[in-house]
Amino acid sequence: MRFRVISDVPGIARVAAYYAEVWQTSTDVLSSETLHCIRHAGGATIGAFDGDELAGATTGLFCPDGSVYSMIAAARAGVGHPLKLAQKDWAAGLGAKSMRWTYDPLVSRNARFNLVKLGAVVTEYTVDFYGPMNDGVNEGDQSDRLTVQWDLTGSRESHESVPAGEVTSTAPDGEPLARTDGERIWCRVPRDIVQVRKESRDLARQWREAVRGVFVDAFERGYVATSMSRDGWYELERK
Repeated sequence: MRFRVISDVPGIARVAAYYAEVWQTSTDVLSSETLHCIRHAGGATIGAFDGDELAGATTGLFCPDGSVYSMIAAARAGVGHPLKLAQKDWAAGLGAKSMRWTYDPLVSRNARFNLVKLGAVVTEYTVDFYGPMNDGVNEGDQSDRLTVQWDLTGSRESHESVPAGEVTSTAPDGEPLARTDGERIWCRVPRDIVQVRKESRDLARQWREAVRGVFVDAFERGYVATSMSRDGWYELERK
């Protein structure tokens, strides 16, 4: 697998088409013109190549505080982690000490990748971050997002724990949604929200609102999310 910064016109166009394919939309997720502007402003699109095949891509830009904002990332299975490390190397090589991005709080596999695999921390919950989205993945759902902060200067081990303590709320499936032991909070999300959306938009909406309630309240009280278990439980701790 090779990773390289893409700056040529055909390469940028190929990435724009790849993003549209992943998000199942006939319109641009990020247009070629936008990707070229990001490059011209000092950001970069990094591609992962298996031979001549584009196996993944990620685009980031620099922020005024010297951190990097990762706008978008997509990759086939097994490519996401080395692609993110390639983006980290690019950012750290230019002096960035941290990177941040957003993701859907209901997508447990992304949560586990971000918090456990990379060792990042979730510090913010934003309700309907983008407003209505019309791509094939998000259409019909509100675009709530969690903000991830990734320290590029060191590493953080994420330790999974078994949810414990009092059940404080119930999920749409009738099982516990949130627990607390007085110090930590655990919040459960569906194993596969994409499948839930396909089967019932109403049930997906109920999950969205239920998880939102737990996270918004927890962050207002000074919590951050630090881990995600294999069976879909976030762990939140006080800062």
